[in-house]
Amino acid sequence: MRAVEITQPGGPEVLRPAERPQPVPRPGEILVKVAAAGVNRPDVLQRMGLYAVPADASDLPGLEIAGEVAAVGSLVKNFRIGEKVCALAHGGGYAEYCVVPEVQALPVPKGLSLVEAASLPETFFTVWSNVYDRAGLKPGESLLVQGGSSGIGVTAIQMAAATGNRVFATAGSDEKVAACVRLGAHAAFNYKSQDWGSEVKAATGGKGVNVILDMVGGDYVPKELKCLADDGRLVFIAFLRGPKTELDINELMRRRLTITGSTLRPRPVEFKGYVAKNLREKIWPLIEAGKIRPEIYKTFPLAQAADAHRLMETSQHIGKIVLTV
Repeated sequence: MRAVEITQPGGPEVLRPAERPQPVPRPGEILVKVAAAGVNRPDVLQRMGLYAVPADASDLPGLEIAGEVAAVGSLVKNFRIGEKVCALAHGGGYAEYCVVPEVQALPVPKGLSLVEAASLPETFFTVWSNVYDRAGLKPGESLLVQGGSSGIGVTAIQMAAATGNRVFATAGSDEKVAACVRLGAHAAFNYKSQDWGSEVKAATGGKGVNVILDMVGGDYVPKELKCLADDGRLVFIAFLRGPKTELDINELMRRRLTITGSTLRPRPVEFKGYVAKNLREKIWPLIEAGKIRPEIYKTFPLAQAADAHRLMETSQHIGKIVLTV
């Protein structure tokens, strides 16, 4: 099969087309003939040599795919050859074929193309497991999304708005701020020209938000704690401004704040299956009802994966970048 591999750690140019053996599904896996694969920030970090690949994972990049089931393992119960699916992959998505555990696959939501479906798994699994599972966002509560125009950001904004939450977001340009509002944010703030901390407090009548989804870390954290309501929760999924910060423990104690976070890829298959089940029951109907829509910024042919990475590194995009196979 055709694939794109990382020839050595480095810039986008180290992504090269290659021939690889077609993978064979194990008993609980399905083989997917890939039609499209999402591009995510961990792919870029893996290419740069800054993201450790689990020992049991494919060395090929690509954490989310959509396509048609081409073969099934002996223990697979829920999918048949020919069905269209999207799935969270354990690597290997930049290829014509990819194997995934059955429990990490979901039917393509009605009304969506395979390209749109390929943009869903990585961000939807991440947002559900952090915002709803770890941070426990409840209907009626408020959410602040840092980096609201990113793939994670547009998913979090739409998902929370569709589940009855008041959403705020930050972004790096007026165009991106407008996109966040268009996608369902009550208000969004340009972190380059506005004091987003003061704006969030003012927009919530001084109370602050119940949950913050953060991929920034570093010196953002003290300001984020001041933006949280009492009993608020701050959840980390990345730390673009560094993994260390200063922490006022007294404020945590006095206001009963919670700080947590997670990474998705090392979690066991059983946990990812649990997340998939929740998405299918609670979020897929919202997609099929048109309350959540994939936000695709640009597509590239698989062989041009390097160009897709170059675009991602500019951070100009709003939403998802997808490779077509």
